[in-house]
Amino acid sequence: MGNLCSLFTPPKPVKKKRPITKRQSSSTGSGPNSNRWNWVRSSSSRRDNNKFEDAVIQEHALAAAAVLFRQQNGGGSLPFDRSASQRYPGSKKNQLPRSSSSRSRSSTDPLLQPHQFLNQGIKLDDLESNHFVLIHGGGFGAWCWYKTIALLEEDGFKVTAIDLAGCGINSFDINGIASLSQYVKPLTDILEKLPIGEKVILVGHDFGGACISYAMELFSSKISKAVFLAAAMLTNGESTLDMFSMQAGQNDLMRKAQIFIYTNGNENPPTAIDLDKSLLRDLLFNQSPSKDIALASVSMRSIPFAPVLEKLSLSDAKYGSVRRYYIETLEDNAIPMTLQENMINSSPPEKVYRLKGADHAPFFSKPQALHKLLLEIARISPT
Repeated sequence: MGNLCSLFTPPKPVKKKRPITKRQSSSTGSGPNSNRWNWVRSSSSRRDNNKFEDAVIQEHALAAAAVLFRQQNGGGSLPFDRSASQRYPGSKKNQLPRSSSSRSRSSTDPLLQPHQFLNQGIKLDDLESNHFVLIHGGGFGAWCWYKTIALLEEDGFKVTAIDLAGCGINSFDINGIASLSQYVKPLTDILEKLPIGEKVILVGHDFGGACISYAMELFSSKISKAVFLAAAMLTNGESTLDMFSMQAGQNDLMRKAQIFIYTNGNENPPTAIDLDKSLLRDLLFNQSPSKDIALASVSMRSIPFAPVLEKLSLSDAKYGSVRRYYIETLEDNAIPMTLQENMINSSPPEKVYRLKGADHAPFFSKPQALHKLLLEIARISPT
């Protein structure tokens, strides 16, 4: 970071007395350094911009990792250091704050600050819940929500992103997970410790949909709303494997990407599932930025197999009492639209939203649009 200032040093002006023909001839010269010098001059500005962008992303990623680590060890949700963007040369006090996204904000971005809630006649304290609990999907971890965490916290919301057992920085052996209750224990521990009368908004992605469904049955009185984001929204007596079997033969890419792990020997059922990293882009991230794909490729872990097999026990009195919302991802290759529609028709939620241009990881491919929908859901008044 100490060398960051040098990125903004303006290039030395070209002396007028230097003949133009000399520079032109260097691009076609036969010397070993001529093409290299021409390439360096033409790309120096672009590399400087890329270095600055990488530095910003790295700092916010480190901030996200620090927050998530503290959540795991201290049990609380800590805000990001919003002063980070102000430390870069050239920043101004009246600039909009940066999010964890690599793209600079503009004044036209749909970002609502806490005072803007007041201007709309809405106060965070007046909402049924201003606390989001984010549950990742199979193979992911709390790290995947870093953009969503930043955007929601900028609006004044409390955000808790959880690493389920054996995921992210959770050290539990993924091959030793024998039940769904064991897998979701980090979530149920948090819900169990909530003060009486406090409610949260659960957001489950992918296999996280089955996880929040399990929690809804146990802690329905502590959950204001449940958001299924390209997620497994199951019915009573159904397992996640049952849900995926509905598209058997239709998703060849998913079948090719799956790698079963047999820690207890090939004569016993698999203990976990891996995904072929060479197919991650096509399967999960076909609309996501390359830098987020790189983050996922070094951060994703195996998916425990036993919880995928477990059939849920869901009742109308408990699970059915929680208001449900589904967010469809229209460019999803992992849970295609036909499968998402089947789940919605089998167990209709209160409202269905659509994210155009979103792949299976909308927190990467459409973070601003996802943020806007989460705000809209949070503002829905209690019935």
